[in-house]
Amino acid sequence: MALIVQKYGGTSVGSIERIEIVAQHIKETKEKGNKIVAIVSAMAGETDKLINLAKKLSKRPTEREMDLLLSSGERISSALVAIKLNELGVKAVAMTGRQCGIVTDDVHTKARIKTINAKDIMEYIEDDYVVIVAGFQGIGENSGDVTTLGRGGSDTTAVAIAAALKADVCEIYTDVDGIYTADPRIVKNARKLDKISYSEMMELASLGAKVLQIRSVEFGMKYNVPIMVLSSFTFNKGTLVAKEDKDMEKILVSGVAQDKNQARLKINNVKDEPGIAAKIFNTIAENNINVDVIVQNVSDDGRFTDISFTVTKDEADKAYDLLNRLSKEIDAGEVSINRDVAKVSIVGVGMRSHPGVAAKMFDALAKEGVNIRAISTSEIKVSCIIDEKYTELAVRTLHEAFELDKE
Repeated sequence: MALIVQKYGGTSVGSIERIEIVAQHIKETKEKGNKIVAIVSAMAGETDKLINLAKKLSKRPTEREMDLLLSSGERISSALVAIKLNELGVKAVAMTGRQCGIVTDDVHTKARIKTINAKDIMEYIEDDYVVIVAGFQGIGENSGDVTTLGRGGSDTTAVAIAAALKADVCEIYTDVDGIYTADPRIVKNARKLDKISYSEMMELASLGAKVLQIRSVEFGMKYNVPIMVLSSFTFNKGTLVAKEDKDMEKILVSGVAQDKNQARLKINNVKDEPGIAAKIFNTIAENNINVDVIVQNVSDDGRFTDISFTVTKDEADKAYDLLNRLSKEIDAGEVSINRDVAKVSIVGVGMRSHPGVAAKMFDALAKEGVNIRAISTSEIKVSCIIDEKYTELAVRTLHEAFELDKE
């Protein structure tokens, strides 16, 4: 008998028929003697529908009210799944983030979990209930307001609850049956991985792989929660995300990721003085905008520099407005924005012990005429900013160059 936390994404509960299938699977898992907590996302399309309703009323809806609005989608899903389970003869109860004791900071639309008091969940489990949790949401530690965890936040809810309950495994059910060496829609011979390390998965998640949300993997690594990614459409064996082992280090590159949700901003003629770059990026950070790839070019005379960086497209306008204001404050030059860029990346823990990986990547892209606009590296990844129109070509080229179709 095991304590299993399961998470079902929007497509998994996207219709009444899908909800019936999920409920039946939960029932069968419980009948094997397991204790079950299931976290659910909003039904596919519901969150976008709510956002569109809000934007019909306001171009920039207040974030507090958006959190209250968007959290309703997951509550609906959790109630419907619980209703069906009770109809199947399984004792089930639906709970909101507040009822589950999920306390977050007070940042609206992308709050971070601070603590979880799982006492009420445990009481229901011990009374033989299946607990269905509305994902993606919590309660602000000081404000007491409903908060949401950002897109993909139900993954974070699931792994955080698994950690709080000391669950045996956290199963993430989605519309794909595991982690692949590349997006199968782009690379036909992409291969499903049996297992991948937390660090590799975190990099892939941060680089555009949509299967898992990065904060969920951070929780898994911090609290050593095994995460299994699998499909609610096939229920076949998936990919295990777990601690790094020696076998993983033998593989040079584990996967290729791409992210078209990128915009590149540039501020020209910035004075090359101590504290100027800090002022720019402190202002960006204070407005809760995440910056990714940063490039700074120094002029020949050392007096001025150009600074460019990437952000997600949905934060590009906000960042652009801030940069224009900052440019006047620091007496800098023109601010520009390019929304037609993408990021392609290779990831693998084997990079630590194998030299020449970046050179091989750059050479492969050069042979296909793909120009690199910026580069970012870490111990186990290399990322390149390129023109968006070359994204698919770059992914296929790198997948072939590193022979990722082979076992």
